[in-house]
Amino acid sequence: MSASPPDFDGPPRLTDRTALSRNRARAARIGREDWLHALVQGEIEDRLSEINRTFTAPAVVTGNPAFWTAAMPEARVVGDEPVLALQPGQHDLVIHALALHWADDPVGQLIQSARALVPDGLFIAVLPGAGTLAPLRAALAQAEVEVTGGLSPRIAPFGEIRDLGALVTRAGLALPVADQITQAVSYRDFLHLARDLRAMGETNALDRRLRHPTRRTILRRAAQILAETAPDPQDPGRIRLGLDLIFLTGWAPADNQPKPLRPGSARTSLAAALSQRTP
Repeated sequence: MSASPPDFDGPPRLTDRTALSRNRARAARIGREDWLHALVQGEIEDRLSEINRTFTAPAVVTGNPAFWTAAMPEARVVGDEPVLALQPGQHDLVIHALALHWADDPVGQLIQSARALVPDGLFIAVLPGAGTLAPLRAALAQAEVEVTGGLSPRIAPFGEIRDLGALVTRAGLALPVADQITQAVSYRDFLHLARDLRAMGETNALDRRLRHPTRRTILRRAAQILAETAPDPQDPGRIRLGLDLIFLTGWAPADNQPKPLRPGSARTSLAAALSQRTP
């Protein structure tokens, strides 16, 4: 017997937190694949190496506490619950690692992270961007429409870099920066990809997902479509997808930070500055 449909009364929610916790616990039991978190950790280390500062009180917000506790034993590692277990003004670095895409209130997550920073403390968030798993999303949608004539939520929505970058300012952080990398990933087939997502705890936990198993005919058709639309150029027998990873950074406001000039306060015109350049 299938489970009852979701209750749509009340404000809309993106994530079924019970299902998300269940997916993550299953991933931990079967041996979570940490390659994506390891990739993100390396990227963050590269960015921190370019900053002339030593961070002594870091914190990490994540859905994979085991990895980050081992990777950063000096950090306070907390879960990505709606209310973060962080105290105001206690950290000079807060990292929000690969969990913001599951937040019902992403701005609230950033605001809480910002409040946990000391003045001039650094915030870094990493989350999937809009192009992530795009061929998979399209294949599942086409297959479901062909087989059932309908469409249901299957993959969490991922934001555009411009929209996500604006969240940093809305959270009250200064000197905001948003940048993106794309990581290509090759899989043997659709099933190999599905197993990898399950091992990462990233299977469907959307609140308005269908509460019954997907028909095998849909999955078989999606596998066919994905093989046709996303072949690996270096090995056509495999499939290849891109993961867009967006990095958001901002600093807790402080008096010693550089600030933009007030409009109209410049004392030299652009034309005069250009005319003074040495040929």
